[in-house]
Amino acid sequence: MPDRSVDILLIGGGVASAAAARTLADEGFDGTVLLAARELDPPYERPPLTKEYLRGESSKEDAFVETGAAEVLTRTGVMKLDTEAREATLATKQVVGYDRALVATGSMVRRLDADGAGLEGLHYLRAFGNSDAIRRDVADAEQVVCVGGSYIACEVAASLTAIGKRVTLVMQEDAPLERSFGPQVAAAFRRRFDARGIAMLTGDEVDHFEGAERVERVVTKAGHEIAAQAIILGVGVTPDVMLARAAGLELGVSGGIACDAQLRTSAPGVWAAGDVCEYDSLVHGRRLRIEHTEHAAAQGEHVARAMLGNEDPYAVVPYFFSDLADWLSLEYVGPAAAWDEEVLSGGLDDDAFGVWYLQDGRVRGALSVGGGLDLDRARGLIASGEPVGAQALR
Repeated sequence: MPDRSVDILLIGGGVASAAAARTLADEGFDGTVLLAARELDPPYERPPLTKEYLRGESSKEDAFVETGAAEVLTRTGVMKLDTEAREATLATKQVVGYDRALVATGSMVRRLDADGAGLEGLHYLRAFGNSDAIRRDVADAEQVVCVGGSYIACEVAASLTAIGKRVTLVMQEDAPLERSFGPQVAAAFRRRFDARGIAMLTGDEVDHFEGAERVERVVTKAGHEIAAQAIILGVGVTPDVMLARAAGLELGVSGGIACDAQLRTSAPGVWAAGDVCEYDSLVHGRRLRIEHTEHAAAQGEHVARAMLGNEDPYAVVPYFFSDLADWLSLEYVGPAAAWDEEVLSGGLDDDAFGVWYLQDGRVRGALSVGGGLDLDRARGLIASGEPVGAQALR
C-alpha cells in the first residue's frame, strides 16, 4: 500500500509541470495535485539565467511561475516509477499512489570531455546557482571565453559584454546560430557580434584547458591559445530519461520519451512534456522533440487538459525566442528540419527583418528579427502545409 495517494502526480520542477498545475486549476479541477521536483527552488523560467538575471537586472522571484493549487515539493525527486501499480517512490522514501502522471524531468547539460575540464573557473549553466557562480566568478575577470555556437553561449556572451567583460566565443560553426538559421543569416548575426566587440574563433573546438588549480587558457584543436579567467560551456543538453528508462517507458529515436500525438507515453495514465517529450507531430509529419521554455509550457497545458478528458492532438507550432542583451531580439516558429529556399523580408543588416524557410514550396519555419515578420501568418502557413510562392511571401 502507498503511504499516500493523489489524483495527479507531476514529476519535474520545470515550466511544463508548472503549466500543467496552473491549467488544472484554471479548468476547475478540484482533485489532489502533487508536484515533486528535485530542484532546489520552485518552478521558474530559465531564459533569464543567461540574460537579465545573469546581468543582475532581475531577481529569483521575478522568474518564478504560478503552480495553481498544487502541492509543491522541492528537493524531492521521484526515484522510482511503477507504472503498473501506479506508484512513485520519492527521494524521502515515501511511496505515492497516483491516478494520472506527467513525466517532465527536463534535460541535463552535456559535459565537455577534455583535459583540464575539472579546473576551477569552468561553468555550465542550467540553474540559478550556476548563474550566481558565473556572475561572482567574472566580477574581476579580464577575459571570458564562451564555448558553443547556439543560444546558451551566445546569450551569455552578449550579457557579459553588456556588463563590460571582454568575451571570446569558440564554436564549431562558421557563425553564431548557424545550425538553426543557415549560413546567410548567421553571417549577418556575426556582423552584429563583431560590432559589439565580441571576438569569435569559428570552425574550431576546444582541445584542452590549461592552468594550475584554476583555468588560465583554452587551447583549441587548431592550436589557438586564448587566455581566460573564466569559461562558460554551452555545448548542449541531453534529455533526462533515467527515470523513464527504469520505469520501462518506450524511448524515441532522439533519446526522448516516445509519445503519441496526444503526448501519451507507452504506459497507461502517463504523459510526458518538455525536453523529454518526443511526440508524433501532426503539424510536421514526423517525430519531434523540442528544448525550449515556451514549448514546454504549451505541452504542460495540453497534458493538463488531456488528463481531464480532452482528446485533441497536440497541434501547436513550436515557438522560440532569444534576446541578446538589448541589441538582438529574435523569434522563430518551426522548426524547419531542412529547407531548400530562403525568402527575405527586409535586409539582413536592417534593425528589423524576416526570413521564410521553405521546402518544396511550403513554409517550414520563419524567423523574425526585431519584429520584422508576421509570425501568426507564419504559424498558419506551417500548420496548413499549403504551397506558397516566394513572391507572395515577399
